[in-house]
Amino acid sequence: MSVNATVVEPWTATLSQLEWPSNSRLLLLALINIPLISIVLNVLWQLLPRDKSQPPLVWHWIPFLGSAPAYGRDPVAFFRECRGKVRYGNVFSFILLGRRVTVTLGPQGNDFVLGGKHTQLAAEDVYSPLTTPIFGKDVVYDCPNEKLMEQKRFVKVSLTIEKFRAYVGMIEDEVRDYLNSDPAFRVWQLNDINEWGSFDVLKTFSEITILTASRTLQGREIRESLTKDYAQVYSDLDHGFTPLHWMVPGLPLPSYRRRDAAHAKMSSFYQSILRNRREHPEDNQEDDVMSSLMKQRYRDGTPIPDHEIAHILIALLMAGQHTSSSSLAWTMLHLADRPDIQEALYKEQIQHFGTPDGGLRDVTYEEIRELKVLDSVVRETLRLHPPIHSIMRKALTDIPVPATLGTPSEDKVFVVPKGDIVLASPLISQLDPAVWDNSETWEPARWYDEKGVAAQANRAYDEGQKVDFGFGLVSKGTISPYLPFGAGRHRCIGEQFAYLQISTVILALIRRMEFRLEGEFPQPDYSSMMVQPNPCKIHYRRRKFE
Repeated sequence: MSVNATVVEPWTATLSQLEWPSNSRLLLLALINIPLISIVLNVLWQLLPRDKSQPPLVWHWIPFLGSAPAYGRDPVAFFRECRGKVRYGNVFSFILLGRRVTVTLGPQGNDFVLGGKHTQLAAEDVYSPLTTPIFGKDVVYDCPNEKLMEQKRFVKVSLTIEKFRAYVGMIEDEVRDYLNSDPAFRVWQLNDINEWGSFDVLKTFSEITILTASRTLQGREIRESLTKDYAQVYSDLDHGFTPLHWMVPGLPLPSYRRRDAAHAKMSSFYQSILRNRREHPEDNQEDDVMSSLMKQRYRDGTPIPDHEIAHILIALLMAGQHTSSSSLAWTMLHLADRPDIQEALYKEQIQHFGTPDGGLRDVTYEEIRELKVLDSVVRETLRLHPPIHSIMRKALTDIPVPATLGTPSEDKVFVVPKGDIVLASPLISQLDPAVWDNSETWEPARWYDEKGVAAQANRAYDEGQKVDFGFGLVSKGTISPYLPFGAGRHRCIGEQFAYLQISTVILALIRRMEFRLEGEFPQPDYSSMMVQPNPCKIHYRRRKFE
């Protein structure tokens, strides 16, 4: 008998009688089993012995997704929960959509990330996928750090005290014109002192911020050219600032296409004005940012190309718009919730700017800094609601963590591996109950005490070690528990303008209207890169005595 007859044929007959699952059943089995198998393998991987020099990894069930749901839902709660676990503490790592993120909390953690050398910790490697499609090529994080520092130096020409003096009146004019024309302020326009109206918080302060920033930083010509048709353009750019656009660039989705079309339109808008100015230099005499950038040169003598000027202007307006509109929204919500602070602000204006006929005169730049209640209101809002909850860098090399920040034993230290994203959260420091009394309560009075914790933190932020990163001396400020505008080489160069803008808008509104908040105070919305309040409305009525 042949081998074929005794061995092969019986197996062939047996196999022929088996019923193999259909393609649809195989697909269903795969859809069910592959995720389960991957979860099991992920759990087993986490149970394996790990390199003890690496920070502990936050436990997670689902591979790739990792801790993204908990972090995205409420980063503050997530960081606090991790920090409270003995094995995590101030230094730990978690998985965020396939990337390992190492977190360093507290003032020392902030200093580790924000005060690190840019040759070791790079911001552009993290943020370029988010900002380049919005701002454009060859600016901000789409260029070497040295070039970014030069671009900051160019912009600072329009952020001088002399300029600020002129900006106060411009901001006041824009707020007044907005109140007189926007449909949400119909009650104001009717001059009715008894009826209450309401306005959408996010929409209103986003628009006011754009209008005041464009008028001051970019000049009358650009402001007058930004018709209401551009409101949707800015909205489309604005919707590109989301975690999805950051983590997964280039998706074929409508929001991505609208973002790219909006950038192209804004770039074309600025470049058309640039061409007209170069062709007709005698027609424009205004000393605005665009005129300044047209005259500037990089250190190697190269003039700034027109597309870079246009992209710097987009970045200048968009970056400032996010931070200031968020801060204004939170400030006015708290004031609407605290009539006692509203009244204190109004009385402060009467004291400083009251006229014999019962009116209020115009405010000057120097006088704004003298308003103690206003200063405390702005600083307390920035403490409780900094615009950005997480600041990230990419580790370009293995970086030891200082023993005072986190160490697994007396003879070893943690090492952040090359390629990790490293994250600091100044918000955690600004809400730390070990530093601040009633840390989650909005209480401007904490800033009145010149020897108190708040004042000391502010001095450490503003009056600490001065460093020139290439755009002028700036306080490094990285060790302070209060970091409202970031710190180190990427500290916001527009912080003084933002303070002026926020303060002037508040003054303009408080002297004209009373505000109240109905219902519960809104919770933070963490769905975008900026921490804004959830959608809500503020009620207002005209003051009886303006």
